[in-house]
Amino acid sequence: MEINVQTARQLRLTDEEFEHIKKIMGRTPNFTELCAYSVMWSEHCSYKNSIKWLKMLPREGKKMLVKAGEENAGLMDIGNGFGVVFKIESHNHPSAIEPFQGAATGVGGIHRDIFTMGARPIAALNSLRFGNLNEAKTQHLVAGVVHGIGHYGNCFGVPTVGGEVYFEERYHTNPLVNAMSVGIVKNGETISATAEGIGNPVFIVGSATGKDGMGGASFASADITEESVEELPAVQVGDPFQEKKLLEACLEIIKTGAVVGMQDMGAAGIICSTAEMSAKGGVGMEIDLSKVPTRQKNMKAWELLLSESQERMLIVIEKGKEASVLNIFEKWDLPCMQIGTVTDTGLLRFYMNGELEGELNAESLVLGGGAPQNDREYKEPAYFSKIKAFDPDSIDVPHDLKSVAKKLIQIPNIANKRWIYTQYDSMVGAANLSTNAPSDASIVLAKGTGKALAITVDCNSRYVFADPYKGGMIAVAEAARNIVCSGAEPLGITNCLNFGNPFDPELYYQFVYAVKGMGDACRKFDTPVTGGNVSFYNQNPDGAVYPTPTIGMVGVLDNLEDRMTLDFKQPGDVIYLIGKSRNDINSSEYLHKLNRVEYSPAPYFDIEEEYRLHQSIKQLIKNKLLQSVHDISEGGLITALLESGFNRGLGFDVQQSATDIRKDAYWFGEAQSRVVISCTLKNAEEVLAQLNALNIPYEYLGIVTESNIDMEGEYWGHIEEWRTLYDTAIERMLVTSGEVKRDTSNISGESPTLKEQIRDEANKEKGEVKGF
Repeated sequence: MEINVQTARQLRLTDEEFEHIKKIMGRTPNFTELCAYSVMWSEHCSYKNSIKWLKMLPREGKKMLVKAGEENAGLMDIGNGFGVVFKIESHNHPSAIEPFQGAATGVGGIHRDIFTMGARPIAALNSLRFGNLNEAKTQHLVAGVVHGIGHYGNCFGVPTVGGEVYFEERYHTNPLVNAMSVGIVKNGETISATAEGIGNPVFIVGSATGKDGMGGASFASADITEESVEELPAVQVGDPFQEKKLLEACLEIIKTGAVVGMQDMGAAGIICSTAEMSAKGGVGMEIDLSKVPTRQKNMKAWELLLSESQERMLIVIEKGKEASVLNIFEKWDLPCMQIGTVTDTGLLRFYMNGELEGELNAESLVLGGGAPQNDREYKEPAYFSKIKAFDPDSIDVPHDLKSVAKKLIQIPNIANKRWIYTQYDSMVGAANLSTNAPSDASIVLAKGTGKALAITVDCNSRYVFADPYKGGMIAVAEAARNIVCSGAEPLGITNCLNFGNPFDPELYYQFVYAVKGMGDACRKFDTPVTGGNVSFYNQNPDGAVYPTPTIGMVGVLDNLEDRMTLDFKQPGDVIYLIGKSRNDINSSEYLHKLNRVEYSPAPYFDIEEEYRLHQSIKQLIKNKLLQSVHDISEGGLITALLESGFNRGLGFDVQQSATDIRKDAYWFGEAQSRVVISCTLKNAEEVLAQLNALNIPYEYLGIVTESNIDMEGEYWGHIEEWRTLYDTAIERMLVTSGEVKRDTSNISGESPTLKEQIRDEANKEKGEVKGF
């Protein structure tokens, strides 16, 4: 087969990259070798269009136990001799084509990144973005993705403890599926993804290799088009039961002391794990591909190298200790086959039935080695002129606030996502502490450590679209705010940066400034970036998705007594707004969904105000002065108040105290750096004294009531009426459409007639939420 520039283009390599490969090798590569470069130099593996900006993020901290990006996941010290391992990654393109397997294998892959390091996963989260929920395509994607996440996570036995879901037109063709995993490991017992020791044997363990996932890394580095369905083989197929066995076997062999290095075979399969482990250890490998266990006959060398079949690991074992490892994998009924040895050449030599199929320099293939590092052009997007032209006075202040609030809490971005999360097992392992006591971040007991973790994923992508720099800061700030409001101390972040085509200067501008904003916020909150994932090319012929830098943040609760929940506790407690109300409706759900304004600035945000707010909330919680704390985000103040009342069925009697602010901005605006707190009347004086001492603004809102809601002297009904609207909004949309069928009568805590109630409500209020 003649290899030329056309071949390279078909493999998504540029002409310049093809010429550089020839220069590196001193010859024209054969097809197998060119395939290796095509996946290793893809954006998904090499970060070639993002790495220069990623290096500018704060990547060091006193509690980091490995350098950012050095291992499969981030590792931070939580004290008492333990570390927390965590990472978030995307599986967007596979989920767009085959939502069930795309989402399922995303969950499997991120868990492998955790236990590859020797940690046991204890919690999973996800961040999902879909298009218009009324459309059949969106409902197909939602049903498939949710089923895939639930199936894999539930079978694997790790609880899904939190997440976020948004619905926006911009994600119609290209949904975002970001999966996060968190694990615990004893300090000093981690395993590195490194190959060392000349002559040490190299093993492939886990599932047999097939043709599923072929070229998945390259597939993930291209736009979604009408022809993308033809690339279905690039979507992997997962087996959670096999992964459960692989988890237990890998953790067991680590205890033998025989493991030198281990790496998950995720994107780019064998070529990626052999190249990265060799380059990191400064060694080479000789691999006999004919020894790789396969589930399909007559696989070619390049197919074996590029396959992304799931539930596989590459492990380097200390020579002479093979027997103990083989016995463990035999016990778990898992294939374990030596396929090669470590060499001192720095070269990867791949053989097939005795024939040399490829010889590659390991260092030349990998990120930080010979992989390209590009400077891309960027310029301010033209749509910024529309944002700057927005005039809030063009929006009339509504007279019927109650009607607006009813519509607001039924918007899918705000409404209860229980149709989704009840399909996930959140209780397996019995460590999830947030099931009946909700807080702004998910609280998970880290058994055996004497600690608990607070975990969250956050990003309002519309804020980032409006102002990439400010929106990037807000994503980090909201994550930290959720951790702090739950009583924990933020530790660090992992990120999943979902953007459009990096060759479009206006889209690349979004990426550059979002990264700058994230970096500045991380420095302010002392939450270093431990690693993550960049996903470009999230777009279709109609345009790109909203820029979505998803932030996964972990915090630590040293003392469970400091844990704080978001729900009101008893009638008579006093309610305050901490922070300052603003005359601001920018980029709010109220403005965007109810008033159909696409272009407006990001909401008010000042990082110094945000930082001071965090310090004050920490102090009040430590001093045991508060009953509840809940941050104000999507839906504004009214949504925060309602959500604070739902869990215990408590109402509230409140007034607008800032008379110089328009009512829609006060109740529905999303200006940042604000939280709702409640405290006993006895503690109110001390709460205000401490806020005054810290120079933190606050406003008296009112009191907690038995169950009724009174807004500025107007009776708004019973809290349960509002909870029903909030809880059933998404189910009503799905049942009305008839596109997604699920037996909602089995939802925990609901009556057997819920389905009929949903249909009745949908018939009465049809049209109120249509089109959101």
